[in-house]
Amino acid sequence: MWRTIRSLMLLAAPFAAVMVPANVMAESGEETYRLYCVQCHGTQGTGFGINQTGGGLSVSPIDHTSGKLMSKRSDKKLRLVIAKGGDAVSKSDLMPPFGNTLTEKEIDALVLYLRELCKCKGGE
Repeated sequence: MWRTIRSLMLLAAPFAAVMVPANVMAESGEETYRLYCVQCHGTQGTGFGINQTGGGLSVSPIDHTSGKLMSKRSDKKLRLVIAKGGDAVSKSDLMPPFGNTLTEKEIDALVLYLRELCKCKGGE
């Protein structure tokens, strides 16, 4: 199934959000990341996903592997930006809201995975 979803992601229009079927639930934060975040943030989380490398994003996505950047963001703020989008935290509106797509449990798992990527804890 993952190969099918991955193939669909690669075939999607470069600057469009990938449509994942509503009944697909990720089993881990890493899987959620792969389903929803890699298009912009890249498979390694460095901010160089297919949407960025295609030159279509006017703002570079954050590097989730940067402990320096990510340690400045609290887990609460990460949950907020994931659920409500970039506008909710005065960041780019290119970061879409996922609050109607992901469950709270998936958002919490995603925040934990982001902490794994940056090897850091969140600030206040």
